[in-house]
Amino acid sequence: MATEQIAVRLPEPLLSDLDELVSSGAYESRAAAVRAGIEAIMKLESQRRTDRAVVDGYTRQPPTETEQHAALASLREAILDEPW
Repeated sequence: MATEQIAVRLPEPLLSDLDELVSSGAYESRAAAVRAGIEAIMKLESQRRTDRAVVDGYTRQPPTETEQHAALASLREAILDEPW
């Protein structure tokens, strides 16, 4: 996979926190920590887009009364199955 280097300026307190993560062994290097952060942001953004698409879908075509009753019945059944 081709990669490209980017430059990022960080305020000193954030850089210090980043270095602590590297020193603790949580990440192999500053670059590894930055990559992990960007990957986490991208995953969250993907999930946000999926959530938005689901909401938009239900807004365009809301569930029918029958579907709502079935969903509630399923929920009640799932609650009864819990070993509380």
